[in-house]
Amino acid sequence: MTADVLPALTARARGAAHPADTTCAHSDAVLADRQDGTVVRHGDTVAKAHAPGTAPGELAARVAVAGNPALAGVLLPPLRPAPADLHGRLVTFWPYGSPVDPEVPEAAPWEAAATLLARLHRAPAPDGLPPMRGPAKAARAIARLRAAGPHPAADPVLRAWAGLPPWARAEAPMPPEPGTLCHGDLHLGQLVRRPATTGPWLLIDVDDLGLGVPAWDLARPAAWYACGLLPPDEWTRFLTAYQRAGGPAVPADGDPWPALDVPARALTVQTAALAIAKSVAAGRPLDEVQQAVVDACDRMAAVPPELARGFAK
Repeated sequence: MTADVLPALTARARGAAHPADTTCAHSDAVLADRQDGTVVRHGDTVAKAHAPGTAPGELAARVAVAGNPALAGVLLPPLRPAPADLHGRLVTFWPYGSPVDPEVPEAAPWEAAATLLARLHRAPAPDGLPPMRGPAKAARAIARLRAAGPHPAADPVLRAWAGLPPWARAEAPMPPEPGTLCHGDLHLGQLVRRPATTGPWLLIDVDDLGLGVPAWDLARPAAWYACGLLPPDEWTRFLTAYQRAGGPAVPADGDPWPALDVPARALTVQTAALAIAKSVAAGRPLDEVQQAVVDACDRMAAVPPELARGFAK
């Protein structure tokens, strides 16, 4: 985020909260400042500057889905129906919701996340919605890994990437057409309570929302489970809640891995690629968790997808 955009974005958040007075600085906070977007809060209003180059029409279509009354209680609705422009960056406005507390992992709302996903996946997909961006994000992670330069852990990650089908590498359309309404980047950081602290959980962040393979939305917790980073009971809670809510990504009973294997592999590769790129940029070795994800890529590269169940744990 450039230095001139952050103050301007904060001013926009204040203006959305107090249209008659944009000078009040009470409760200003930067919630995130990353390559893919910057988020600031003023009181009960949140403003997000989306990544440079975001397609206006695609973002407008995604924001419209969040504001669709048919998805009330699933997606956090925007405060304004369309993105605004700020120094060439698209900005959207949202009500504030309290996030999942990372310091209390035993209270993680796995059942709520799974139920919201099932409801999203069962919703009719609107016309004109772009593809879900999950595979494109994985491909960008690989590009970032390659740009980072040589690293001894890169080879198994790239081999695992090469073993994925073209659609999972964003090199071909996702099957089947026309696809299911998907979030595209599901993790616990994508849930908030609204009203804050007391309200129900809702899904946020529509940047990657679109039509695609619904199993992709289950892939991150599936990958964590397969890598040994998510306890089996938490994975079971998540999967069971999704099945009970009628989610279409996996069978209601029986083995879920034929549907989950490719997306989970792709998310594992994405996570490992980003971990290596960040470690190179910071000049530090991989930590234990990051190495576990790289080790999972090594196992994946040795086992064909058609023979794998949970990365051949």
